[in-house]
Amino acid sequence: MKKVFKFIGYTLLSVIGLIVILLFGIYLKSYFIYKDASKLIGKEASILNIDGKEFRDLNKNGKLDTYEDSRATIEDRITDLISQMTIEEKAGAMFITMAAMNNDGSLSETQSAFNPISYIVEGNSSMVLGKNMNHLNTLQSTSPEAMVAWHNNIQKLAERTRLGIPITLATDPRHGVPNAPGASIYSPFFSSWPSTLGLAATRDSNLVRAFGDIARQEYMALGFRLTLSPMADLATEPRWGRINGTFGEDAELAASMTKAYILGFQGDTINEHSVECMVKHFAGGGPQEKGRDAHFPPGHQQYPGNNFNYHLIPFVKGAFAAGVTQIMPYYGAPMGQTSENVGFGYNKDIITGLLRNTYHYEGIVCTDWGLVTDAKVFGYTLKPAAAHGVESLTTKQRIEKIINAGCDMFGGEALPTVVVELVKEGKISEKRIDSSLRRILKEKFRLGLFDHPYIDPTGVKVINNANFAAKGIEAQQKSLVLLKNDAHILPLKTTTKIFLEGFNKEETKGYANVVSSVEAADVIILKIGTPDNAGKEKYLLQKLFNHGSLAFNEKEETRLLKIIQSKPTITVINLQRPAVIPSINKFSKALIADFSSQDNVILDLIIGKFSPTGKLPFELPSSMDEVLQQKEDLPYDTKNPLYKFGAGIGFE
Repeated sequence: MKKVFKFIGYTLLSVIGLIVILLFGIYLKSYFIYKDASKLIGKEASILNIDGKEFRDLNKNGKLDTYEDSRATIEDRITDLISQMTIEEKAGAMFITMAAMNNDGSLSETQSAFNPISYIVEGNSSMVLGKNMNHLNTLQSTSPEAMVAWHNNIQKLAERTRLGIPITLATDPRHGVPNAPGASIYSPFFSSWPSTLGLAATRDSNLVRAFGDIARQEYMALGFRLTLSPMADLATEPRWGRINGTFGEDAELAASMTKAYILGFQGDTINEHSVECMVKHFAGGGPQEKGRDAHFPPGHQQYPGNNFNYHLIPFVKGAFAAGVTQIMPYYGAPMGQTSENVGFGYNKDIITGLLRNTYHYEGIVCTDWGLVTDAKVFGYTLKPAAAHGVESLTTKQRIEKIINAGCDMFGGEALPTVVVELVKEGKISEKRIDSSLRRILKEKFRLGLFDHPYIDPTGVKVINNANFAAKGIEAQQKSLVLLKNDAHILPLKTTTKIFLEGFNKEETKGYANVVSSVEAADVIILKIGTPDNAGKEKYLLQKLFNHGSLAFNEKEETRLLKIIQSKPTITVINLQRPAVIPSINKFSKALIADFSSQDNVILDLIIGKFSPTGKLPFELPSSMDEVLQQKEDLPYDTKNPLYKFGAGIGFE
């Protein structure tokens, strides 16, 4: 037995030793890349005083160039800057990808066990100095003070490049409540709001615009000037795993919400106070074949209802009407809708033909993340490149096709050297690159980044604003949908003894008459999530998508029904997709649709502190058979829905 333990011990030590050697090797590689990149760092920009005004000498030549002159027109500034840029600098400006930061706000340059995300992204200097990149987004959420420090540090790094082109910092949504993983990047210092579906459930476009304005102020305090949102896609295929980020299945509602959202962030005109929006995902990512998301193969979008144009309405009446500055096409290939069945980002009929020529869109078009290369960690493929319909093309051919399709920027990639090669080989003209550069640089100038790239650390005081928090609570309240209320069980009487199942204990502290057992309760309040039946998937990231059947498996449904039938039960379901719950609905005394509100807000509704006003942003199907009979591109086409689009009652 001792020999066995000794063998196990030696084996563990060997494995640990190999891991340490591997991590050290990765660290050394990143260190030498950083050292090479750091050799490219230049001087800081001095301040030029001319006619009583201060200007930043970004190219360090001791004189005021037109692109440095805030008095010049934006067009003249762009023209001057492009004339000074090398093809390497132009190519670098066409890429945006994730960047890491250290927890203390210092630049992330090498891989670190204290910063796991550093293992999947390049160091800051490698991208900014080595690749001339000046668009970055971050998935991290450290302290506000550290995030401000990192923003200013990376802007200082950009200032010390040859031309001093500032960084545009982007973020995915960050305003979801803590119990909504996957809906947003958890940032507890921001005000808390319901999911995008919840905003749609409020039916209040003024409230959505207020959200955009509040989020704008909170983002600006940390240096974010671009939000990778909203999603204008329509939830016409109920199995799709990204429905939670949409405004539901009705095109007119989604258009109204999309317009209000963008106006809240951008304002009526773009200026130094704006946060720009990159609306997703043209020309509508909702009609996913069998609900299988196009992040992964085969990436087909189907239109059996011949309803392609319906999915354009939120873009035309919403995003375009609001003056959105940036657009992201989706991964999917719109089967049978264009001259070739290739993904939207590769599709010239969509980008140049429809977006540019038909709708005369002049803003930035940036691909979704990872169309060109596989996402890998330690050689393991997390997600293959979403090169749907062009899988046989090389990396260089994919880049060429995307540019020729009409896209300006590449999301989730860091391959400017490939663009340089294409230009030098004569496959892409520099004039074509310049046309994208004009659109890209225009937004940097309009946001005031060339003149004022740094942020004041005291600006974080806007965070934890009581009025912002109150507005978020209002939105959560208005998003809750009461679907059933047998015998007017709600609101509960103050003397009712309640047992809570599935609730966050921290968020429900202090509520009276909460008992510790079902036996002692008069009423059970049960909170459940949307069924997730992803099953066995090939790729790790694919396992994180909530997709597959919308019904609970037999074992889980039996467990839930046992609880529901044991005592009068109020069921609360967090809807991230349209769940199939006929039995749960039948045996529950009351049913509440939740779109990621805080648990204390839900209980406030149940005990009558406010009345429900929310309306469902999509149908709830009555069976999986009915789901399978629906067409991916049609809204509200369930034959006999359990609850129709727009359902929702009050206490009366």
